[in-house]
Amino acid sequence: MKLIVVILLTVFAHTGFVGSRVVVSLYAISQHASPFTIGVLLALYALLPMLLAVWAGRLIDRVGVLLPMAWSAFALVLGLVLPFAWPSLHALYFAAPLIGTSFMVYHVALNHTVGAMGTPADRAVNFSWFALGFSVGGFFGPLLAGFAIDATSHRTAFLLLAAFPAAGLGLLYLKRHGLPAGHGARTEAGERRVMDLLREPRLFAAFVASGLLAMGWDLYTFVTPIYGSRIGLSATTIGIVMGSFAAATFAVRLVMPALARRVREWTVVTVALVVSGSAYSLFPFVVQVPLLMALSFLLGIGLGCAQPMIMALLYAASPAGRQGEVVGVRTTMLNASHTLLPLAFGALGTALGMGPVFWSMSAFLISGSFFARRHDRRAR
Repeated sequence: MKLIVVILLTVFAHTGFVGSRVVVSLYAISQHASPFTIGVLLALYALLPMLLAVWAGRLIDRVGVLLPMAWSAFALVLGLVLPFAWPSLHALYFAAPLIGTSFMVYHVALNHTVGAMGTPADRAVNFSWFALGFSVGGFFGPLLAGFAIDATSHRTAFLLLAAFPAAGLGLLYLKRHGLPAGHGARTEAGERRVMDLLREPRLFAAFVASGLLAMGWDLYTFVTPIYGSRIGLSATTIGIVMGSFAAATFAVRLVMPALARRVREWTVVTVALVVSGSAYSLFPFVVQVPLLMALSFLLGIGLGCAQPMIMALLYAASPAGRQGEVVGVRTTMLNASHTLLPLAFGALGTALGMGPVFWSMSAFLISGSFFARRHDRRAR
């Protein structure tokens, strides 16, 4: 399978996934849900993925990527159609874990596919191009969600978003040849524990940096609809603000293939943490839409440039035959963030307001930059 096909598959699935998070948040707000309730809903996106990601990675290592991708794309469509067929707050408690789990399996399979392409020297560049697909989906998902809600209804927005992974499922069927095959079942002697991966210093460092950056990304997705609603922005305007974040991730990833050949991975990660932490520190002082878009763009540059480098670091340090499992471990950590962060910061926002939420995340990210800087020096 060619890289461009993988990118298109990513765009289709990610548009539906990211857009659904916006519609779920805004629909819950329209039903007078509290920030904590919204946090619970968004945490449900990640609860099962947190528990099942390592299993999914091992499954993909064993059977290959085609069947897991096909079934997860189908389940993603079902999860998006459910709130359309059953328009109630209760439906979201079922749709959120179904959407989140199906996208997790799809995401692990896509990452494994890209990692298997080309030579080790090509990985950072390939992951940079691959990351563009997430940027495109991250741009169109919130934008389409906001426009659909204002033009029609929350219910119709879910149906519109379901069309994207459905199209991806069709493309997967047409281009199903050439995907990485599995390695077969492991023998008992070949079984290894997840802790073996965490004890590998290079993997552990990349996991930590990945977790910090994921927290920054998750907070933006969670808090922007709430903050925007509190300062009186419409669903369309919130979608435009969030679209500027995605546009920045797209713009920075356009230059990442060239940058990946010239700059060390840990250098990029260090800069990303500093830029992202600085942007978060300014959010509580801004209510004007142009300034919110500018800060979102700055945050998108910071968070957007790091993900391809993290994936290159992880794949380079992965033991042979366990690349899918490593992606699964990373996905477990990301989904732990997806689960715990909305609950923690939803409670904090309910009790103290949005300011402490933004400043706490700023402190986490800037502190993490010192950790990344140490590893950058060791890599020289």
